[in-house]
Parts: sequence; C-alpha cells; structure tokens
Amino acid sequence: MLAKAFDAFHATLASWKERFPYPTCGDAAWENLAPERKHALEKWAEEALETAYPMLTATQFMAFVRDGSRKVYEDPYFLRRRTLIGAALGYCLVPRPALLDCVVDGLWCICEETFWGISAHNGSSHAGQTPAEQRPLPEKKNPYIDLFAAQTACTLALVVRMMEKELDNVTPVIRRRVLRELDERIFTPFLYRDDFHWMGMIRKDLNNWTPWILSSIFMAALAVIRDDTLLRQLFSRGLTMLDRYLEGIPEDGGCDEGTGYWNMAGGALLDCLEAVERVTGGCVTFWDQEKIRRIGAFPLHSHIAGPWYWNFADCDAKPMMDGERIYAYGRHTGNPALCALGAAMGAPIIPRDTPQMNRVLDALFRAPAPCPYPETEKQVSLPRLQVFARQWGTLYAACKGGHNGENHNHNDVGTFLLFHRGEPVIVDAGNMVYTAKTFSQERYTLWNTRSRNHNLPLIGGVEQAPGREYAARNVREEKTQVAMDIAGAYPTEAGVRTLYREFTFGPAFVLQDEITLTETRKVTWAFLSRPRPQLVKGGLLLGTVQMRYDESLSCAMEEIPVTDARMIQNFPGSLWRITLTSPPAVNVKRAFRFVPDT
Repeated sequence: MLAKAFDAFHATLASWKERFPYPTCGDAAWENLAPERKHALEKWAEEALETAYPMLTATQFMAFVRDGSRKVYEDPYFLRRRTLIGAALGYCLVPRPALLDCVVDGLWCICEETFWGISAHNGSSHAGQTPAEQRPLPEKKNPYIDLFAAQTACTLALVVRMMEKELDNVTPVIRRRVLRELDERIFTPFLYRDDFHWMGMIRKDLNNWTPWILSSIFMAALAVIRDDTLLRQLFSRGLTMLDRYLEGIPEDGGCDEGTGYWNMAGGALLDCLEAVERVTGGCVTFWDQEKIRRIGAFPLHSHIAGPWYWNFADCDAKPMMDGERIYAYGRHTGNPALCALGAAMGAPIIPRDTPQMNRVLDALFRAPAPCPYPETEKQVSLPRLQVFARQWGTLYAACKGGHNGENHNHNDVGTFLLFHRGEPVIVDAGNMVYTAKTFSQERYTLWNTRSRNHNLPLIGGVEQAPGREYAARNVREEKTQVAMDIAGAYPTEAGVRTLYREFTFGPAFVLQDEITLTETRKVTWAFLSRPRPQLVKGGLLLGTVQMRYDESLSCAMEEIPVTDARMIQNFPGSLWRITLTSPPAVNVKRAFRFVPDT
C-alpha cells in the first residue's frame, strides 16, 4: 500500500533544503521563539554545561544480565543524549563557545560507543548473535539496530545538519566521523540485512519497534543523505516494512500495546508519513486512508478524562502522551476533536523519558496553543481490538476481551475499568519499571501482569494463563451491553466450561458472571480499587460509588502500597485489592452493581 504509492512517484524529490523540516543554526526561527520556550532551552543548556558526559562501562552494560537492572546502564546512557540535545539546542538559540565544545564532546563520545542501543536489547536475535545471557557485551562488527540505536542516529544526524557550518569551523573531522558511523551502524545494515525481527522479513508479529525505528531512520536520512537514489531506496525499503506492520494492525486502529505506546506506534507512524510527504514535496500522502485515520484517532477513543486513559497492557493510567503529535495527526486527518485533545495535553519542551530530538523540535516549533479537553466520547467500540467503553451520566466504564498473547500483554481477558466524575474507582494497576523479568519467561511472576490482580474471577484459586490461545469467545456488543465468554482464558486445570461475563451500562454499572464448572469449586472475584473500601450495608463504599453484591459472598480487603517508581506516578499511596468469594458450587451466578452517589 505505502511502498507501492511511493515507488510510483517518479518525479524529482524535494530539494536538500526543502525536505529538512527544522530550522538550522542561525535561522530567524530561533529568535522568534516564545519567551517561555527560550527560557526552557536556556535552562536546559545551563544544565548541559553543568553535566559531565558520564562514563558508560562494560560492567554497567552487563548489569542487565547479572542482576536484571536496566537502569544501571540506561540512566547514564540517556543522560549523554539529553546533555547533547540540550547543548545543541542551546547553542542554536544563543551561540556560545562553551556550548559548542559541549556539543563536540557529546558527538565524539557517542561515536566512541561500541553499541548505540541499550543493554536490554543486546540479546535481540539476528545472525551472528547468541542469547544475551551468553553474550553480555555487544560486538561492534555486528551492529544491531534497536529502538535507541536508531533514535541515537536521528539525534546525531539532526545535530550535524543543524550545526554543519559551526562544527566544520571546529574541524570537519567531527562531522565526517558522525556520517561514517551513521552509515556503518544504521544505513548500510538497514539496506542490506533482512534478519532484524522488526523488519517483518522473518516475523509477522510486529509491534511499535517497526514504526519507531523507521521514523528515526527516515528523519536521519532526511537530515544527512544528499544522494536522491539512495534516499529513494531507503524510503522504499522502509515503507515495505511499514506495510507489513500495518497488516497486523486491526481495521479499527486499536493499539493492543496500550495507550502509552501509541506515542511510538501511531505517533511514530505519523512521523514516517510526514517524512514521506516532505521527501516527495507533498505529492505522496496517505491521510485519507481509513485505517491510517483510525490509528490516529485511538488516543481520542481511549481518553477517559483529564490525564486519565485506558491502561490495559503495559500502560500507565496517566501516560506521557505527546500532545503535539496527537494535534498534528488530527490536523492531517481533519479530526478537530483529536486536535483539541492534543492541544489540551500540551507538549513539554524538555522530555520526561527517553529523549527524542525530533519530538523536542516538534514541540518547540509546531506545538498548538493550549485549549480545554474535548468532551469524552460517549460510546467507543473497537470490535477487532475487543475494547469497548461507555459514558453514562457521571459513570465511565471500559472493558476488554481480546487474548493473552497481545503485545505487552497482561493476563486480563474480560477485565474492566470504572471511573466516576473523571476519577478512578476500579482500576488496572498498569505498568512498572522495566527489568530483565519484564520481557522474559518470568513475566507472569510480576504482580501487575497476573489476572489475580485484575478485575477478574479466580476459579478454585486458578488464574488465567498467558498465550494467544487463551482468549475471549462470542464477544457481542449492544448499545447498553457488552457480553463475552471468557472461559477460554483459563487453563484446563481451572475446570471452566463456560464463563459468561456481561457488562451493562446505565445510571448504574452492572457486572454479571454466569459460570459453569466441571466440578464443585469456590469462585473468588478480585477487584482493584483506587479508593479505600468501606463496608456498608449491602456492600462496599468505594469513594463516591457503592458496590453492591450478594450477601452470600465473603469479603476480604488487602492494601497494596504502591512503591514502584513508575506506578507511583499514577497511583501514589495505595491500591486496594477486594476479594469476594462464593460457596463451592458447579453453577455460579453473581452480579455486582456499582451505583454512584449522584
């Protein structure tokens, strides 16, 4: 689809100057920045001058395979890149010799790194590599393009393009070194290797790695490749990979990796499509294609209220969404509500996570004026993703079917979220700081990924199991109701014949389960509450919502102090795990009614 349209474009590519989207050093656009943005850059530049580029040692790199820590290597790794970006942008704003030296030092020390990626990605499978636990250090002669090798390439390419004259006045050796490293580490492997999993040549189960990496490579190419023939070859190959990625995206545009990953899935797709539009001088665009439009609209669908979004899968309840990119997607696809959501979210200048220089520049020069959040969508239906949501009066609920082999999967088939007046009541704990366990065979030993800590039943103490085959069946949707059979999400030892789960939306939100078992067993329903539960007549009081249930169920409550550094950004304090257990039976039917105070 994308590659075919690009390959059919035989006209001359946009000029070297026209295809670069950002102002270079000395351009008047820097002087014309708003005072608050200038202040942010000046502050960042001062921090860069006060920060020595940290060492990156072999033992820091090996910490991932020795004790599972990513942070030991990633903290200094990302600090290097953050410092370089701050110095470069600060110099473009107000040229100072000290900042130029800081840029030179940053470029040189990053070029000296053996591997531009992170330690957690060193074990990614490709020819010539052995598993990370057997090979804890990278091989320079066998470069691997991971997310952050590509992102590093983008940063270095932008810096040398924006400061070309200034760097050459120091010595042309610096820029030549960067260009050589870009070619050896990124462009040549990208063009002549097929064995990186994210390319879609050897695997079809692609995820955000594909658009994220391609967006960085496309931007680096726009910045430094002058040869139009080479540029055409690179874009054509990249768009072939992007086509393969899009084949795996559901027609409803849903992102099974979680809303927070839209930044690097749908948002990175946007970066790629903007690069195609720019390199062809606006002659090749894809904004009118329905799947492209639906992918862009996903943050609007998953938005609950204010900073809150669905956080199914590895996602924060308050994800760091890129407001400028959401706004830009809405502008390209003619979606004013999406534009309003992006404008309401804003676009911080200084990145809060992994620093992406192109996103910083987008925030500097393209961010829209702030505006209020748009109204929450009253009804959301993503039938291919199997996520559904309704707002009814002051209640908002979202539920999911799906399967337990999704990208960034949690064992959560049939779970739901409940908000009242825009505040969380029944929640998903969401994401935690990544470690070696996160993407290993030990993933489902982590408490936040297990079904027992989602809003789901345990059958005789047995939880849902991971894997594509553990899935919802017979999912159906009506205006006021969503129903599904989630028996298939449980392993054989649970002994579940049927588990019909029905969500009814209205002035009260009602969950009803009808379960048939192969033998007599207890069923325990777990609910994760944000407010501290209080026992009241007829049920529990959860903040401003009363939860009513059958008096035959025995109730227990467990406080879960939130100590994880990532999770605490969303849920400081504690969460509360409520369990309601039925007497042993073969046929079990229970309803849970959530009634707001108004």
